[in-house]
Amino acid sequence: MTTARLPLILASIFGASGVALGAFGAHALGSYFDANPSQAVTYATAVQYHLIHAVALLATAALASHLSSKWVQWAARLFAVGIILFSGSLYVLSLTNLRLMGVVAPLGGAALIAGWILLGVSGWKILSVK
Repeated sequence: MTTARLPLILASIFGASGVALGAFGAHALGSYFDANPSQAVTYATAVQYHLIHAVALLATAALASHLSSKWVQWAARLFAVGIILFSGSLYVLSLTNLRLMGVVAPLGGAALIAGWILLGVSGWKILSVK
């Protein structure tokens, strides 16, 4: 598998699922969120970060196609884990009010932050070589 293949596949899966979950929240869960406005905000945050990091994965795939870097590969992995843990826990929290999910979200947030940092490390290493 090329270094860009997995991030590209993940970007497409997360992009499609982010749009689907956003539409599901807006249409199918509208009356539920009318009664629970704070949970609607939590759900919207989950969708927002889900989609932003699907695009980040797409950019990571583009970078991986032009260079072979362990940092880019790790950034892609961390973005995927971060989407699952951060957005996933917020989806569950907003729909079930299961407070345990509030403990999981920061772990996902840390993975997302680490992914961005590793992209920066990758850029630093690429630019310092030239």
